[in-house]
Amino acid sequence: MAEGFAKTLGKGKIEVTSSGLESSRVHPTAIQVMKEIEIDITDQTSNPLSEFKAEDYDVVISLCGCGVNLPQDWVLREVFEDWQLDDPDGQPLETFHRVRDEVKDRVESLIAKLEG
Repeated sequence: MAEGFAKTLGKGKIEVTSSGLESSRVHPTAIQVMKEIEIDITDQTSNPLSEFKAEDYDVVISLCGCGVNLPQDWVLREVFEDWQLDDPDGQPLETFHRVRDEVKDRVESLIAKLEG
C-alpha cells in the first residue's frame, strides 16, 4: 500500500522501489482496499533486499517494525523511518482500511518533508 500511495501521491516528485527481506506479492485484501480509492496495486511486487544497494537510496522506510532486521547500511541512509504500523495480514477488513489510511497519512507527510 505504501508503494501505491508513494507512486500516486509522489508522481513526478520521487522515485519509488519496494523491497522486503524476502520477495513477495501484494496481499489480495490490500489490493481490494486500495482499489476502493482508485489505486491499482495488482502488479506490484516486493523484491528481496539483496537485489539492491543501500548507497543508491536517500530515503528508506521500514514498515511494521521490520527496521530492526535491516543491515546497518540501510538504517544509516539520509532519511530512515521505521513506521510502526500494525500488520493487517490475517486481520479483519476494518484493519486493512485503518492501516491503509495510516499509510496514506505517513506517505503524505513524508512527501511534504522531502519537498520542504
